[in-house]
Amino acid sequence: VQLQASGGGLVQAGKSLRLSCATSGLTLTSFRMGWYRQAPGKQRDFVATITSAGTTNYDDSVKGRFTISRDNAKNIVYLQMNNLKPEDTTVYYCNALRYLGNVNYWGQGTQVTVSS
Repeated sequence: VQLQASGGGLVQAGKSLRLSCATSGLTLTSFRMGWYRQAPGKQRDFVATITSAGTTNYDDSVKGRFTISRDNAKNIVYLQMNNLKPEDTTVYYCNALRYLGNVNYWGQGTQVTVSS
């Protein structure tokens, strides 16, 4: 199983980025997909999740600015990030969770840096 995150980079505050998580080796429709972020020395924090049925959930800090979506046919999950703020700067991780069997996968992180 692989989760390959990409799309991070350096942008100015107010700009947008779209993160992608390309998956392989799993049946995407069986998993709840999510994005989390983690600053150095801190715990990994929830950003957004999307169920196989398309139900989304967001942390309050990103509501109205970030949108999570999934393309089950392409096995890709996206995080559209608009109106980025300097406090969004950190490493973002893709997650795949299947409650049946408590299966949990993480991808490598992608760095997002927002300059003021």
